[in-house]
Amino acid sequence: MKAMRIHRYGDASVIHQDDVPRPAPARGEVLVRVAATSFNPSDLGLRRGLLRALLPLDLPCTLGGDVSGTVVEVGDGVRGLAVGDRVIGRGAGTAAEYVTAAADTLVAAPTAIPLAHAAAIPIAGLTAWQAVFEHARITSGQRVLVNGAGGGVGGFAVQLARHAGAHVVATASRRSTEAVRQFGADQIIDYTTTPFADALDEPVDAILNLVAVDARQATTLVELVRPGGVVVSATGPVTPPAGSPVTAVHFVARNDQSHLAALVRLVDAGAVRVDITASRPLADLASVHRDAESGHTRGKIILVP
Repeated sequence: MKAMRIHRYGDASVIHQDDVPRPAPARGEVLVRVAATSFNPSDLGLRRGLLRALLPLDLPCTLGGDVSGTVVEVGDGVRGLAVGDRVIGRGAGTAAEYVTAAADTLVAAPTAIPLAHAAAIPIAGLTAWQAVFEHARITSGQRVLVNGAGGGVGGFAVQLARHAGAHVVATASRRSTEAVRQFGADQIIDYTTTPFADALDEPVDAILNLVAVDARQATTLVELVRPGGVVVSATGPVTPPAGSPVTAVHFVARNDQSHLAALVRLVDAGAVRVDITASRPLADLASVHRDAESGHTRGKIILVP
């Protein structure tokens, strides 16, 4: 089968399409014929080796962490999945024509959207879900600022915060404004032209930070939150000054089958949209990495074998 692999850390040129043996499912696993995987910004750090302390790779390594596809083989001990089932999940080595995955990490794919589009859900959707419901604990009537609403996680975060009943303020560049508005943001701040503090009438209850910020920017974010509020960051830590009445949480999203299944139900109910900004052949993965590093991508890009 074809697989997009790296044999060493480096720039996008280290990504190669290799011919490798098709894997066989071990006990508790299934083999999935991949309909699509998707690109996530964290893939850049993984490829460069910046995340090796957190996520060390055995090189050569097949890239990719999201998958949607069809079960074609079932390993021993698997219950609840059968050949022909359409599934999505978060895993490893999904930038390939086939991938094995633990059965208990997969859920039934949504039926309301194309199977390939569902590959955009797992990593970005789980990150947004856990930011909104686990860490910020957004409830109806709260004011929430989503910093970085134009990205893949941001699109889900805006929709989930709105689903929770929050008033959502979103930051986005001009090219993402219309998409963010369609996600349901009540107010959009163009971060390229307008300081956040100038655009807000009153403090917010929570900030969901989805972009890398320096110390000065982090301080600015904290100052936008009411006493007793929270800054939840899915990128680097945001540290409030000593004695601040604002809480800060830094988290790395985890794989959670129940959260993923809940997201699928919202997609099928029409409560959450999956916005695919581009569909590219899997062989274009290195080009997608280059585009992302040049700032020429937004939203969710899927890659189809």
